[in-house]
Amino acid sequence: MLDRIQAFLHTLASSHHSKEFAPDDPRVAFVALCFQVMEADGNVSEEEQRKFRDLLRERYDLGEDRLKALIEVGHQAGSEAVDYYRFTSDLRKHLVNEEDRIELLGILWDIVYADGQRNEIEDHVIWRIADLLGVSARDRVLQRQQAAARATGGDQGGD
Repeated sequence: MLDRIQAFLHTLASSHHSKEFAPDDPRVAFVALCFQVMEADGNVSEEEQRKFRDLLRERYDLGEDRLKALIEVGHQAGSEAVDYYRFTSDLRKHLVNEEDRIELLGILWDIVYADGQRNEIEDHVIWRIADLLGVSARDRVLQRQQAAARATGGDQGGD
C-alpha cells in the first residue's frame, strides 16, 4: 500500500520543485482534501493523523519543518474553502489520466479506514470529490472496498 501512495504522491510532486507551497500547488490541494475527509465526521483520530503524516513524510521526503508548513498551508486552504472545487480543479490539472484520479480516491479511503471506522459523512465527502474529479461511482465504490480490505487485512480479490 505504501508503494501505491508513494507512486501517487510522486505524480503530484513531479512538476513542482519550488521551495514554497503556492496556492495552486497540487500538494496543497491534496492536503486540503485529506483534511476535508479527516474532519468530515467531526473527529480526527490519532490513527488518521498518523497515516496522513506518514504518507506525506514518506512521499515528499520533507523535513519536519517543511512537513509542518505543508500541513499548515493545506489545512488553512481547506478551512477557508466553501467547497471542494478549487482543490479538485487544481488536481485535475496535474492528474490528467483517470487512473491517477482513481488512485487519489483510494488514498482518501485509506485515510478514512485508518481508524477502523467509516461513516456516511465521510462517504458523502468522497462522493463529492469523486464527482468533481470525474471518477465513476463504480470506481469510487471499488476503491472503498479495496481500502476496507486493506484495513482489515482481507483479500483484495475482485468479483
